[in-house]
Amino acid sequence: MILFFRTRSKSVIATEADHKLSKEEISELSWLYGDAEPVDNDQLEGYFVGPRREMVTPWSTNAVEITQNMALKGISRIEEYFPVDTPEADHDPMLQRMYDGLDQQIFTIDHDPEPIKRVDDLEKFNEEEGLALSPEEIAYLHKIEKENGRPLTDSEIFGFAQINSEHCRHKIFGGTFVIDGKEMESSLFNMIKKTTRENPGKILSAYKDNVAFAQGPVIEQFAPKNQSTADYFRVKPAESVISLKAETHNFPTTVEPFNGAATGTGGEIRDRMGGGKGSWPIAGTAVYMTSYPRTEEGRPWEEILPVRKWLYQTPEQILIKASNGASDFGNKFGQPLICGSVLTFEHKEKDEVYGYDKVIMLAGGVGYGTQRDCLKGTPEASNKVVVIGGDNYRIGLGGGSVSSVDTGRYSSGIELNAVQRANAEMQKRAYNVVRALCEEETNPVVSIHDHGSAGHVNCLSELVEECGGLIDMSKLPIGDTTLSAKEIIANESQERMGLLIQEEAIEHVRKVAERERAPMYVVGETTGDHRFAFQQADGVRPFDLAVEQMFGSSPKTYMVDKTVERHYEMPQYEVSQLHEYLTNVLQLEAVACKDWLTNKVDRSVTGKIARHQCQGELQLPLSDCGVVALDYRGEKGIATSLGHAPQAALADPAAGSVLSVSEALTNLVWAPLAEGLDSVSLSAN
Repeated sequence: MILFFRTRSKSVIATEADHKLSKEEISELSWLYGDAEPVDNDQLEGYFVGPRREMVTPWSTNAVEITQNMALKGISRIEEYFPVDTPEADHDPMLQRMYDGLDQQIFTIDHDPEPIKRVDDLEKFNEEEGLALSPEEIAYLHKIEKENGRPLTDSEIFGFAQINSEHCRHKIFGGTFVIDGKEMESSLFNMIKKTTRENPGKILSAYKDNVAFAQGPVIEQFAPKNQSTADYFRVKPAESVISLKAETHNFPTTVEPFNGAATGTGGEIRDRMGGGKGSWPIAGTAVYMTSYPRTEEGRPWEEILPVRKWLYQTPEQILIKASNGASDFGNKFGQPLICGSVLTFEHKEKDEVYGYDKVIMLAGGVGYGTQRDCLKGTPEASNKVVVIGGDNYRIGLGGGSVSSVDTGRYSSGIELNAVQRANAEMQKRAYNVVRALCEEETNPVVSIHDHGSAGHVNCLSELVEECGGLIDMSKLPIGDTTLSAKEIIANESQERMGLLIQEEAIEHVRKVAERERAPMYVVGETTGDHRFAFQQADGVRPFDLAVEQMFGSSPKTYMVDKTVERHYEMPQYEVSQLHEYLTNVLQLEAVACKDWLTNKVDRSVTGKIARHQCQGELQLPLSDCGVVALDYRGEKGIATSLGHAPQAALADPAAGSVLSVSEALTNLVWAPLAEGLDSVSLSAN
């Protein structure tokens, strides 16, 4: 049954319970909701804006857990609804829907789990599901069908598409380029890796893990001796490694800016948690690039191109919501944002037009770990596969595939399903477990990966890639009982980490997780048979492939292109109009005041921030770089900076690259580098 409470602000909180609530339980809930009044009716009339019924919000997840901590039993979902005057009232259709009255069916999803499908028409399934498989990859899957003597299941095809998407495997960067009929000697990825091979400097790990590591100083570790119980803190020396990470989250931010940027920030933080056998994020960076926002009329540079019919959100909405989302996640997780950039740009040259209609949202950051844990261990048979984090929902399905093609390529339903939802509190709990295990004398973690694109199928397969593994689907937490096997295996919902744990340490890890209130599930083990499978409680396997079939032999990507020379007219100007030009430049988002970005995000949490975004008594000037300390009493730390020059790169790509790196270096020059430029590492991880 669902009970309604009306808050002092007139919103309605709907509470689902598996029994009729007693007067005492209603009274406690009323207190929890800020002295909200229980409504003596099982339905309410009027128009309300509230969450989509199929998407349990993070707010609900956390609210239900609070009721459990209050010893209130049987409450499964709590959501808030806001009254509006008309059905045309403004709301975000990506996250919300309009309700004509509230009744006992607002949480009901009339949908049974889809059965496991044996797919006979791969080409049709590829298009229907938005998998972005190439003809070569479809031919490869037909080959696997012959090898296995059976049609592939929907779970296997869907999982393969995500695991081998451009988003996950960088097929274009790692592919072969044929330009003007000549095959290039090196892939783009090898060109990037070459810099580290020829100038390794202090790099210990790069391009092979979730994050790059460079040699750090000896620092003080301040932590309890035993993390599974109350214990005294102690100080001990630790050889540190410094982590650096950056990645884009462009497609989700274009479709749903708040959650797209929030989960981009969350995913990048998880990457810095998932380095080696575990590591610690400290501080974040963010970059936003969009077309011109057109916040007011009369700005001539914004009239170069006509206003487009924006597919999902306008540039103005994206700048506001995306920065809100990234800031919100960092604030809730407890990671300060100490460095960033924003750029808006459009240009027309003859018949060609340029603009960031598909936006750039780059999330990055710095962190650290110990030299002991900076490399992953080797899996052995009977290692336990552990998932720490939240439940499975129908969220973030196919994100790897959909983000690998042009936004708008597939239906809005497919693209919407690919957007994740952010739950920073759940991720913080998972992080607390990782931090605790890494701080102990002996770290029981063999390997660790985060749940990003493709959820369990990508994360857990990477954990067992070297030896194979079997996952018991009955042990996976299910938040939505209508999920099909495919959706359970490949959803990206909630914030989760996958770990390989030594069998004898499982109970100790469980105690640490319980102490940190982080849900922990032992969901399988390594097998040594070089197969990766998900098995249901009835013994049926919706996913069962050789590891080599998933990773080892997928087709190489060939990019055939030709050189195109573009020439741009020199800018025309009048010296007499210098004041007007200067006034216009000062209004550009890249130049103008950034307090709409800096003032809504925590810049100093952790107690280790030496320099953040703003400086001076009035906190108005912006810093060139961000600086963090690595411990509480030392003077060693990390400085990080950004640089970009996309406009220059249009005219001269090589010069644009040089300008980008030089800008990052000149921003960093104000930090007291211990060994000069030898202390600097450029991340492309």
